[in-house]
Amino acid sequence: MTQPIGIFPPPAALLVLPPAGDPDALAALLRGDITHLLPPEWNFFEAAVHGRTKEALEILASLDAPIAHYNLFVLQGGDLARYRHLRANLTPDLASLLQVAAFQFGLIEELPLAESLEGEWKAVLLLTRASRHLENQETTRAIVDLEQAVECVRTSSPVFAAQLLGQIAGLRWSAPGQDVSQVIDNYSEAIKLAGNTPLDGLCAELWLNLGSCYQEHSDGRRDYLTHAIQAYQQAIQCDLSETNHPEMYALAQNNLGLAYLTMPMIEASDDLRKAVAVQSFREALKVYQSHTHRLEWVSAKLNLANALQHLPSSHPEENLVQAVDIYEELLQTRSRAEDPVGYARLLANQANALAHLGLFSQSLEKANEAYKLFHWHNEADSAASVLELVGKVHESLGNKQVTA
Repeated sequence: MTQPIGIFPPPAALLVLPPAGDPDALAALLRGDITHLLPPEWNFFEAAVHGRTKEALEILASLDAPIAHYNLFVLQGGDLARYRHLRANLTPDLASLLQVAAFQFGLIEELPLAESLEGEWKAVLLLTRASRHLENQETTRAIVDLEQAVECVRTSSPVFAAQLLGQIAGLRWSAPGQDVSQVIDNYSEAIKLAGNTPLDGLCAELWLNLGSCYQEHSDGRRDYLTHAIQAYQQAIQCDLSETNHPEMYALAQNNLGLAYLTMPMIEASDDLRKAVAVQSFREALKVYQSHTHRLEWVSAKLNLANALQHLPSSHPEENLVQAVDIYEELLQTRSRAEDPVGYARLLANQANALAHLGLFSQSLEKANEAYKLFHWHNEADSAASVLELVGKVHESLGNKQVTA
């Protein structure tokens, strides 16, 4: 019988269901749906998947069947003596799965042969074997095993196949000299296989990763950035919010804003994207706080300030003042001694905003300090950019002499 093995987080990932004659309940579990009413025979599984391990153990302890003893071992971890005794009294398939569980618990060092299992039982064995390959830095062998696992469950358990493909994509993405198109294909196929699964966070994570991959490799390509934007929007629509998977929500919003800003502006309507970008950064900052997500907060704050500088508006002064204030706030959090170049970039951005506000003396003060830091740390291009700003400020003041 097809089983929802591998779909749910441990320990439920290895639990085996006894026969119950409820195909609708089984179909729901295979979709990752844990809200469907389960038959009484599966009450232990419902308790385990919702984290009520004590209740699940009590139910299983009242049963005297090989499957119940196996599930007790999975939930309790067991020991080597118990594993050996139990294995001798199980069917070959269940004994092989028990061996996989014992390996995951660190009780034994050998996995069963893949030929001893099939379907999702074989897939979870191959997944476990892939994890061992990764521990040994054997990424290629891990991918081969995961690809075989996908083929074992593509038809019988597509949500499990989607999870496996997501892992394959992640491994390929992080590998040196990766084939980006293959990574994109893996994520895209995983999304199709996942369908409309209600499994918590799966679809959002796949869409978010797909968008990040497109964005990271866009290199200014409008089509890649368009795909990234669409993927982030899809991720957010998968019930992400500042309270439901807040970190994924914030990352999707921050990346969405950056994608909008990076998009080549070739149409009049493109200016609207800048306003959307600003809103996206504000949404990210509902989650990213300076005391909880320090680095992410700094990044999103900086992105917001940069976007405000160039936001088409009927009240540009208000946006520029906000940008100046944000740069000042960030300057208070960054060490001039430890990160002089980063500090200088903040100063240069702030100087530019001050210049647009017509606060030329303050702009020159910030620009001069930025120039010195860039010059001292051999950032020639950045120093030249600041000199150009200084020149424009002097022109606005009616003074043609450029000093820095």
